[in-house]
Amino acid sequence: MNMKTDFLIIGSGIAGLSYALKAAAFGKVCMITKADEDESNTKYAQGGIAAVMYSPDSYQKHIEDTLIAGDGLCDEEVVKMVITESAQRINELIEQGAKFDKTANGDYDLAKEGGHSEHRILHHKDNTGFEIERALLAAVHEHPNIEILDHYFAIDILTQHHLGIEVNSRKPDIECYGAYILNLRTNKIETILAKIILMASGGAGNVYATTTNPFIATGDGVAMVYRAKGKIEGMEFYQFHPTSLYNPGESPSYLISEAVRGFGGILKTIDGQEFMQKYDARKSLAPRDIVARAIDNEMKIRGDDYVYLDCRHLNKEELIKHFPNIYQKCLSIGIDMLKDYIPVVPAAHYMCGGIKVDKKGRSSIGRLYAAGECSSTGLHGANRLASNSLLEAVVYAHFAALDGIEKIKTLNFCEGIPDWNAEGTAYPEEMVLLIQSLREVQAIMTNYVGIVRSDLRLQRAFDRLEILYKENEALYLKTTISPKLCELRNLINVAYIIIKHARQRKESRGLHYTVNYPKVLS
Repeated sequence: MNMKTDFLIIGSGIAGLSYALKAAAFGKVCMITKADEDESNTKYAQGGIAAVMYSPDSYQKHIEDTLIAGDGLCDEEVVKMVITESAQRINELIEQGAKFDKTANGDYDLAKEGGHSEHRILHHKDNTGFEIERALLAAVHEHPNIEILDHYFAIDILTQHHLGIEVNSRKPDIECYGAYILNLRTNKIETILAKIILMASGGAGNVYATTTNPFIATGDGVAMVYRAKGKIEGMEFYQFHPTSLYNPGESPSYLISEAVRGFGGILKTIDGQEFMQKYDARKSLAPRDIVARAIDNEMKIRGDDYVYLDCRHLNKEELIKHFPNIYQKCLSIGIDMLKDYIPVVPAAHYMCGGIKVDKKGRSSIGRLYAAGECSSTGLHGANRLASNSLLEAVVYAHFAALDGIEKIKTLNFCEGIPDWNAEGTAYPEEMVLLIQSLREVQAIMTNYVGIVRSDLRLQRAFDRLEILYKENEALYLKTTISPKLCELRNLINVAYIIIKHARQRKESRGLHYTVNYPKVLS
């Protein structure tokens, strides 16, 4: 079965939804998502969205905070562009129905998070992403030109390769024509042709054993573009959130928002001693790379499985008002934030690299744009400043939509793409092969390519992963397509890219810290 649409969007988080609402006035929009339409990393973003709203804050302060967190690798022009767009894009979200908390006098209640010099985080209690997702989905449902296909899994994007033309990474004129999509309700593989494609597929947290990301975050977009010979950059910079709730057996890990530390929560070792002053003058509000490494170091020195976050000294009413979901979650496992320490541990959280795009969201492949966590814009550099991600997504969705709307006038559908060929494949006899391989990938990445790395660990990770890659590719060629098979393939691709990029960077910078090229944590 073939389908045609003017704009094809892969993913249904903040980037994809924002883009859809802008593109829909200029053509038919089809959004595909492999799970329920609201299931995305956006939904689980607790803290908020960073924007300059009131003095004494300023664009320059936000720019400087972003550049400092990015440890010298941010694209300064991109940083300026995104931050000076912040108020306009926030107001657009508000017009689309998103509700952010306000103070008694009617101003927005702005929070402060690690690395920020001012209070500038707009939030909706402690489930900001959920609120933004709700509002944007409601607006999308009201638009007659937007169709959402949930439970559709993108297998691969279509290029000249599928027309029998050789494609390689040195070819300057690769183009994207759509995607092969697995309909999870019928188990049929369909072809969707499009004039413009936006990759908005989110992150890849499940490449690690412990992550705050939902199960769907398997790096699908990055892997698809990588296989299509598109440019990927910065994958060595994987951000570990310093404070996920230590609750063995729970997956994904529950996030204890950075805003809790911004509110006054203090990190302590198990014996109740503060330790962040040893690593950074900003203490518990240092940028995430510094805090995560400090926690990791304390745990290794002491042999502990976690550290504590102490909120016992904070105002009870205000704490519950700002963090009702976190408060209830902790209560559900017997922890009262107002009386007990919260056990926390770092967890894989955000992919700072991804599909390389320019200021208009254009990838190295013609017709293909990328926005949100799967993209690498130059905003984050070596480390993302807290709550800049949702802002980046709406800004890049905006500029990508404007560019696509202009370009689509001269584009046609590609003819001659063959249907998916499943000849000679069969269902796997043993699913344990896939499950065990996934566990091995996650163990390799967690043990060798985590918060602290070394040349020896990276070499070992590369060698082990190469075996898994060969095994899985052989299995892929003879096995009927399924989400688990594709997700494993994508995670192996993503793991390979992270290791490759980490081995190429002969220095410690931001989120990539190696004992072979160490520097002071601060």
